[in-house]
Amino acid sequence: MHTRPPTPPDPLPLPSLGELAASARVVSVPMRVKFRGVLEREALLVRGPAGWGEFCPFLEYDDAESAPWLASAVEAAWYGFPAPVRASVPVNATVPAVGPGAVEGVLARFGAVGAVKVKVAEKGQELADDVARVAEVRRLLPDAGIKVDANGGWGIDQALDALDALERFGLQYVEQPVADIPGLRTVRLELRRRGSDVLVAADESVRRQEDPLRVAREDAADVLVIKAPPLGGVRRALDIIGSAGLPAVVSSALDTSVGIRAGLALAAALPDLPYACGLATVSLMAGDVTDASLVPRAGAIAVRDVEVSEDKLDRFAAAPERRAWWLQRLARTYGVLSGAQRDSLRQEPRRLGRPARENDTETSHEGNTGSTLAG
Repeated sequence: MHTRPPTPPDPLPLPSLGELAASARVVSVPMRVKFRGVLEREALLVRGPAGWGEFCPFLEYDDAESAPWLASAVEAAWYGFPAPVRASVPVNATVPAVGPGAVEGVLARFGAVGAVKVKVAEKGQELADDVARVAEVRRLLPDAGIKVDANGGWGIDQALDALDALERFGLQYVEQPVADIPGLRTVRLELRRRGSDVLVAADESVRRQEDPLRVAREDAADVLVIKAPPLGGVRRALDIIGSAGLPAVVSSALDTSVGIRAGLALAAALPDLPYACGLATVSLMAGDVTDASLVPRAGAIAVRDVEVSEDKLDRFAAAPERRAWWLQRLARTYGVLSGAQRDSLRQEPRRLGRPARENDTETSHEGNTGSTLAG
């Protein structure tokens, strides 16, 4: 696989921490079913000149891993998104690790869709549970494209055995069958050796790596599953996709409609979109922060802005102690992000062959002067 080094987008000014904290609203939205072990999805929303942004790294992520998520929220709220090349984005339904008897009810929440992603390799379950779940999806939707997502939950031998059992249902691809990049490559090459048509997609191996292009360079995947927040925003994600030279699918991280808007912006700006995207996950939530949620109609979501409802923000407001926790997280993550960007700017003049300017590294966490955001 030939990749080109990414060319980082021009830095975007980062607002002060005071500006972010002043606009911050913390919500806790219940899930209809447990998904990724989550029954309540918490998020911190910020409002800027361009609208709303969402900061919702999972609770187990440390401050360094959370920093790109904050960059993505700032991009959305202060700068908006690149121009779209399509007015709507095809999306798949997502079926959590439920029993076969619950599959039809889950699918009903998504309406008519042409593709389904099915969670597999759930802790505490067996391969037979996965087979029964996927079989029920295929029975209910005989013509739909089916993808399975293991979230790195299998070992290499487990993955190959599972795909032997699941391939008969006509899989488009398997997402992150094993946890690491060498394992992905082994699974991919063995599937090709066996004559399997199942493609290998990488998710965590892109978004949780210091080098998001490594998976492409090592021929470890056929498809990239991309989430904008962990890559630092839409502009940065577009650059990584272009550098990787692989087909991309855009997915969400259990976002409210504010976060889904960023995913839609990324998918709408891609020149090619060969697969339905995993952006219909608001359908798995029992609430939202808007009266007009970004949910699919006839298998696609229209690309539009989100009008956030003050009533919904109040209704789903997190408990005071959780709001305090998120504001503390915001402050810590801001320190990591602004520090990393200062370091980047000190190196940028040498990379670009221009002298450093004094205001390249100005920053303030509390006052009116901002840092810079590598979008």
